[in-house]
Amino acid sequence: MTEGDPADTEMTRPPVEWRNATDADLAAGFADGDDACLEESFQRWGSLIYTIAYRALDSSSEAEDITQQVFVGAWQARANYRESKGSLPGWLVGIARHRIADRQRARGRDLRLVRAVTSDANVQVKQEPLATLIDRLVLADELQRLPDPRGVILRMAFWEGQSYSQIAAELELPLGTVKSHSRRGLRQLRARLEEVTSWST
Repeated sequence: MTEGDPADTEMTRPPVEWRNATDADLAAGFADGDDACLEESFQRWGSLIYTIAYRALDSSSEAEDITQQVFVGAWQARANYRESKGSLPGWLVGIARHRIADRQRARGRDLRLVRAVTSDANVQVKQEPLATLIDRLVLADELQRLPDPRGVILRMAFWEGQSYSQIAAELELPLGTVKSHSRRGLRQLRARLEEVTSWST
């Protein structure tokens, strides 16, 4: 092999450190079929998909099954991913939404069978609407990812119920700064939620 041979350059090129990649770079690598991107994507968003599935189905085994189906299905259909439509985690949540809906429909059929067999017309399952549940869990996950002080301000406001004045006093920040961070954080969360919604139809 001669010096400067392209094949030699290809062999010595260092692997990409996907752990440090942005979500957008990771999505591009995922779409290109890089196995390491699949692994890193699971590390970043597997727990979110599992949590959504578990809260919707109240079953750890079914949540694990859904999570596996989502990532396997996304990998097999990666050629269909379009960054212009939304983020990779949004696409994964959209796939999860459909998988969970399929599982819930199957449960509904099972429930109708139970009613027919037992003649119990009072058998009911009360569930939070799937769309509301997913939106809530996605927002909670994104809220945890917001950098401070923006993240801590929103967590104090919405999880602890503190007023902006109380937050400003506790964090020793000007009230205007707290309000500004809150507005920007809410816009960021809204944009992420819209990305998820774009993949959910």
